[in-house]
Amino acid sequence: MAEDTENENSHKEDRIIPINIDEEMRSAYIDYSMSVIVSRALPDVRDGLKPVHRRVLYGMLDLGLNNNKPHKKSARIVGEVLGKYHPHGDSSVYDTMVRMAQDWSLRYPFVDGQGNYGSLDGDSPAAMRYTEARLQKIAEEMLADINKDTIDYQLNFDDSLEEPTVLPAKIPNLLVNGASGIAVGMATNMAPHNLTEVINATVAYIDNREIEISELMKYIKGPDFPTGGIIYGVEGAREAFETGRGRVVLRARAEIETFNGDRERIVVTEIPYQVNKANMVERTAELINEKKIEGISTIRDESNREGIRIVYEIKREANANIVLNNLYKYTSLQTSFSVNNIALVKGRPMLLNLKDMIQYFVEHRHEVIVRRTKYELAEAQKRAHILEGLLIALDHLDEVIQLIRSSNTPEEARDGLMSRFGLSEVQARAILDMTLRRLTGLERDKIKEEYAELMKQIEYLQSILADEGLRMQIIKDELAEILEKYGDERRTEIVHSAAEMQTEDFIEDEAVVITISHEGYIKRTPLTEYRRQARGGKGALGSNSRDEDFIEHLLVASNHNYMLFFTEAGRCFWLRVFEIPEGSRTSKGRAIQNIINIPKEEKIKAYIKLISLKDQEYLENNFIMMCTAKGTIKKTSLEAYSRPRSNGINAININDGDTLLEATLTTGNSEIVMALKSGRAIRFNESTVRPMGRTATGVRGITLDGPDDEVVGMIAINSPETTVLVVSEKGYGKRTDIEDYRVTNRGGKGVKTISVTEKTGKLVAIKDVTDQDDLMIINRSGIIIRIAVSELRVMGRATQGVRLISLKDNDEIASVAKIEHSEEDEIEENLETIEAAEGIEPPADKENTGEAGDTGIEPAEDENE
Repeated sequence: MAEDTENENSHKEDRIIPINIDEEMRSAYIDYSMSVIVSRALPDVRDGLKPVHRRVLYGMLDLGLNNNKPHKKSARIVGEVLGKYHPHGDSSVYDTMVRMAQDWSLRYPFVDGQGNYGSLDGDSPAAMRYTEARLQKIAEEMLADINKDTIDYQLNFDDSLEEPTVLPAKIPNLLVNGASGIAVGMATNMAPHNLTEVINATVAYIDNREIEISELMKYIKGPDFPTGGIIYGVEGAREAFETGRGRVVLRARAEIETFNGDRERIVVTEIPYQVNKANMVERTAELINEKKIEGISTIRDESNREGIRIVYEIKREANANIVLNNLYKYTSLQTSFSVNNIALVKGRPMLLNLKDMIQYFVEHRHEVIVRRTKYELAEAQKRAHILEGLLIALDHLDEVIQLIRSSNTPEEARDGLMSRFGLSEVQARAILDMTLRRLTGLERDKIKEEYAELMKQIEYLQSILADEGLRMQIIKDELAEILEKYGDERRTEIVHSAAEMQTEDFIEDEAVVITISHEGYIKRTPLTEYRRQARGGKGALGSNSRDEDFIEHLLVASNHNYMLFFTEAGRCFWLRVFEIPEGSRTSKGRAIQNIINIPKEEKIKAYIKLISLKDQEYLENNFIMMCTAKGTIKKTSLEAYSRPRSNGINAININDGDTLLEATLTTGNSEIVMALKSGRAIRFNESTVRPMGRTATGVRGITLDGPDDEVVGMIAINSPETTVLVVSEKGYGKRTDIEDYRVTNRGGKGVKTISVTEKTGKLVAIKDVTDQDDLMIINRSGIIIRIAVSELRVMGRATQGVRLISLKDNDEIASVAKIEHSEEDEIEENLETIEAAEGIEPPADKENTGEAGDTGIEPAEDENE
């Protein structure tokens, strides 16, 4: 007995195989992940379908649910697909079918649903026992010719039936409907496109296999989403087409309307793809309650069966453009679609660009046409073979009848026919099956006609198999037929985003004057609108800005330049000059917050004009020098600012109580001069300041003369012809040679640059100028005067200077800008003519030559640090 138990235990041990759990887990997980990748989550590049979609369409075909047949209960369809092909949960099949019926999920839906199939608000569809479905006409094009041996079949899960491994797909479905899926270790997210554009691009590829992706993009402009909307910027789509990966920014279609006379409202009629409308409206309301978005008084969802309509009513004091920008920034009115074109190619996942997807579709269609032609040829040859037998029988009718009558069994008759007339078994059987009516003259003629037609068809089918060009023409013809039946207009508009450069091709590169007001209004005006005036004139009204507002920054640039804007908090923003709204010389301009995402509480303190952000040599050999009101200075390579970001970047770390005052472009060897409100200035070589990263604070540039003192400006001088111009708040100014300011160590107190008196007022500006420059002087009441620097004589460093502009009452100079003048700006008329025409009184110190003695002020001694 004990022996038996021992034997049994030894047998058990023989059956147990020890396995390393680590290896078992690894191999099991790899098997699982490959199954998910190949048989669940990723679409096939040929028909653009995952197995579950393919099974649903094939199951509906099995049930005969063509577009011209009555709808059937969804539960019936789901049961068919579950029982025959897809042994998973019923919800996976039903959800798939529902999505294929939703016109906001698929660009070209494949299922024609009847009943409640959900909504854009995320409402669930009705249960499958309530809804009904059948195939859409376009889905039948995916299944066309499936019974003509055009594709391979595989056994289903229990080996009882066969199911297709791919559909014949007359439509480039992967491109037109896209796909999304999460596998193991990889995912796919493919955008839908317009059928008309995709077919035109496919035909262009067939005509020229070497076509570049950029040429294909002339046909396919970008994704085309079922919910419409606006693609903001083409760069993301271009990147996705070229590499298979990219980020497409999508915006809702929003219009600003006026109602009740002076009120504004934003009306949204299309929302971005895959955005839940109800959730978006609810989240926006929360943001308004949390004061994250301001300026909206009411939100209403007025959508109905005619279409989407979401209304945001704007408060009276708010600016609708600013509110819309904030809605784009904080809500789903702007989303991004991350394209990741991964599909199965010959059973392996691959990242595909636009040309790859078109190429694999064309290869698939080519194979389908070859297989279909071979099948049709074989069928035609079979029929021709039978007809040849019938024709032989008809030619020897009496003999055949005699032979059949004299035979005892059908087998004997068949063998007799085969041996007597040299027929095959198939032909002999066809003769025996022939009805008597086929022996009439009319029927005999029909058989002859059919045979003649068949011979023509066989010849044509053989020519197709012999000529690839003919096969390609068939693909093109079939695509043209699809285009005619289902082609439509784009739903999604594509606009250039502000960050893109393509628009410059449509904009003349002319010189413009850019003005930025104290309250942050900006505009550009053609330079030709300004004219030079004589020194000491009253000036022309330069900007009709609001009360209390005045122009603070003014410069000349060309439309294709870049602008860097630096805020007092040390943040940097980018803009192309042509993106600045154009306005007349007297218009107010537009709030900067409408154009770039500057926080409301921050003011622009400095700006830099850049020629290019693409030229590597330019980026590496130029630096940005910044200074703060408390005398800190910092240098950073221009390279650090060459990648524009819509939300700006930190340019300098600002200490508490300090603000950024000035930023300027330098060459690395410039002479830096900083000036104080108290009338002192310091000069040192830029090389004494080492380059630092964007987040650094900087080093001391100049020591202030008391707690109320502050820096008024900083200049970088690169040329010996350049002179230093300083201007005081009461309208006095003076040009001095740079050599009058001796080079000292960075961080000192500097030397006197202008004699500050009650008459001159404190220093307000320092500029580097040459005889080729003009000055734009702007005072707080908004008056602008433009004068030539060449009219100002170069004089000693410590003098009071000469009067530049006549000020009324308690007016003061707000800002001084220098601009280069051109030959056309030279004034032909003499001073008297201008003064008479403008009604300008000659200034009191018109005869003053600007020498130190003329001012009645003795030159002061240089003061050391």
